[in-house]
Amino acid sequence: MPPRKLTLPAIRRVARSLPGVEEGTSYGTPAWRHRGRMLARLHQDGASIVLKIGNETRDHLLQADPETFFVTDHYRGHPMVLARLDHLSTTDLRKLLDRAISLRP
Repeated sequence: MPPRKLTLPAIRRVARSLPGVEEGTSYGTPAWRHRGRMLARLHQDGASIVLKIGNETRDHLLQADPETFFVTDHYRGHPMVLARLDHLSTTDLRKLLDRAISLRP
């Protein structure tokens, strides 16, 4: 089976489908916020997306699926995880963005 590739248009469709999510930029890349709070941004490598999902969920994802989820030194110690776009489905992205929204205090 060929690897799936989550494209920027697909990411935009998923993000737009969530109430209150707006697109902007962060570090020069497309980014999505919910009521002004960062949810996700396209990583500058163009091959992954940065998701703000909380420490507990991040740690779980890193252990459960290290082929898809990883962190760089820049994000170590932050409640964020990176996901490889060629391993992530729109369904998975939707669940992760829903999770990010639910973390809002």
